[in-house]
Amino acid sequence: MRPAEAHARALASTRAFVAGVGTDRWDLPTPCADWDVREVVRHVVSGNLWVGELMGGRTIEEVGDRLDGDVLDDDPLGAYGGSARVADAAFSAPEAMSKMAPVSYGPVPGRVYCGHRLLDVLIHGWDIAKGSRQDAALDPELVEAVWAVVEPMREMLTASGAFGDGSVVAPADADRQTGLLAVLGRSASWPSI
Repeated sequence: MRPAEAHARALASTRAFVAGVGTDRWDLPTPCADWDVREVVRHVVSGNLWVGELMGGRTIEEVGDRLDGDVLDDDPLGAYGGSARVADAAFSAPEAMSKMAPVSYGPVPGRVYCGHRLLDVLIHGWDIAKGSRQDAALDPELVEAVWAVVEPMREMLTASGAFGDGSVVAPADADRQTGLLAVLGRSASWPSI
């Protein structure tokens, strides 16, 4: 699956989870420490909007703090949909995968940035689903696409501490989704542990 296609499918998958959040569930906790459901959605929406800016040729300094704060207003689903269209258009543009993106960790090809956004969108979709008490099963093809992004960086991700401390370990016979979640510091059985 091409990176832009996988990213577009992940955007659609997470949109379904955002659409499924009940009106009384936006402030429930998620597997992301200190973030409730609304904050995870805000993070994804902001990240999507950043794609449009950075792939559009602007630098982090030029964007500044314009995408900070509450980018959801009173319509989280609408904000998500608009941001998803922006990100999808940016990564689907001709030459986008070879274009350099000036991200915070250095200029990287669009293909690399798209892979990282794929990871962020899909896994935070799972966080939104779990936090809002929905069925959090992910598309197995998207799980495989994210695994292809994560596997080469596995040790670096664990060492960074951004995805937990390595204490979440999947059983040896775990399915790929459970294994991927564990590498990213998430227990498939959350919130029970």
